[in-house]
Amino acid sequence: MLDHFVQGSVGRISPEAPVPVLDFESESFMPGGAANVARNLTALQVRTELIGAVGRDAAGAQLKHLLGEHRIGCRGLIADATRTTSVKTRVVAHKQQVVRIDRESHAELKPALSSRLLRTLETMIPRSAAVIVGDYGKGVVTQPLLDELKQICRAHGVWLSMDPKPVHRLDLSGLSLITPNRKEAFEMAGLADETRQSRPLKDPSLLRVADYLLRTLRPAVLLITLGELGMLLCQHGKKPFHIPTVARDVFDVSGAGDTVIATFSLAIAAGASPVEAAIISNHAAGIVVGKTGTATTAPAELLASFPRLPGMVRPASFG
Repeated sequence: MLDHFVQGSVGRISPEAPVPVLDFESESFMPGGAANVARNLTALQVRTELIGAVGRDAAGAQLKHLLGEHRIGCRGLIADATRTTSVKTRVVAHKQQVVRIDRESHAELKPALSSRLLRTLETMIPRSAAVIVGDYGKGVVTQPLLDELKQICRAHGVWLSMDPKPVHRLDLSGLSLITPNRKEAFEMAGLADETRQSRPLKDPSLLRVADYLLRTLRPAVLLITLGELGMLLCQHGKKPFHIPTVARDVFDVSGAGDTVIATFSLAIAAGASPVEAAIISNHAAGIVVGKTGTATTAPAELLASFPRLPGMVRPASFG
């Protein structure tokens, strides 16, 4: 997707209708959706290939240009003349979103193009440390593609993460990592969110949903993001582990979920335990929500977000 931000200020109400008038100041474009996941990875100095589809249009060309600027590989990015490149325009006044305008396609990718994506995946996965699937319900992630992807990753012992979209019903069983937010987790379980508590480990509805998803979908790790309450890490045979948020200032939560799944998957690929990966991704999310727009964090920022302990030596860089 292409993220489009229109910045301005509001000082009056329109005489034509009871709506604010935005005085335009600036606009910017950033890679969004799965491209933002990839951008988070390259910001952490990780070689990354993006596989998916865009339209053969001006927005698709602009997105490819931006991906090149962020050192994101595009060999697996297909341009489809029958599609519209997804563009999300966010109008922001005084660092607060006023409205979002979506221009996008929802039709499933044609079988021939989906086969091309799978062939690309088959060549790249054996040389990959992890695969992250961002399902935004736009027609690229289909059940046949996901089923093939699970088989290929399983055959090569490659970690497979997925950020699900509950409105797009897919069989998500057997994944390495699933990262729904609270609302998505309840929707996936088909249960009502009745007893929201400020302490996640004392929240019976949340714990019931986590248990249901672990039993039915059997992921290696279930990570439920909880906004201002942090995250809940769930694994088979272990008690749920709550990680409180470390965010100090929250200006924009756009893309925070992309940061979480990118950083968690990277940490696992680098040898971290699920608890360590969750703590690291929580710190990364705490950094990006303090920035405007779909943001990323650099290695130095992430390292600096952890308290320096006596006798602790920080590495000069990741790698």
